[in-house]
Amino acid sequence: MTICAWNKDCIFGDVENAEIRMSECGQVVRNEWLHTENIRSNIELDAFIVMPNHVHGILAIVEDGRGVLQYATSKKCGFSSPSRTLGSIIRGLKSSATKIINQIRNSPGVPVWQRNYYEHIIRNETELNKIREYIINNPLNWKTDENYMAD
Repeated sequence: MTICAWNKDCIFGDVENAEIRMSECGQVVRNEWLHTENIRSNIELDAFIVMPNHVHGILAIVEDGRGVLQYATSKKCGFSSPSRTLGSIIRGLKSSATKIINQIRNSPGVPVWQRNYYEHIIRNETELNKIREYIINNPLNWKTDENYMAD
């Protein structure tokens, strides 16, 4: 499954010479994305990129064979979400990133993300490879991206 979530401004970084230069806020989003696998045993992460005002990522929701134990607190990090849906995964990512970003910016309670996100179920290897390529090349195509916001 591929996801794309937006923030309101270009707080995650900038694109210079077709390469993303993540800000401190962009690093937070990157770290929280990578942390997702640590707190959710049913997630496998794939291609991912933080753009100046949005994020693209591919993840797989897999069966982990734990049955009802999924509702127990994880000893790995002290937290486990009982909900294993894509919505809960994205909500968790946005929530944890927002909390840290608002601490950095000294702006408690200020929204960081737009309300929703885009999702797409990847149905085959060909589609998976095209989406991976799109994600990898997103900085190269930044100025023609529909989410591009000129300075």
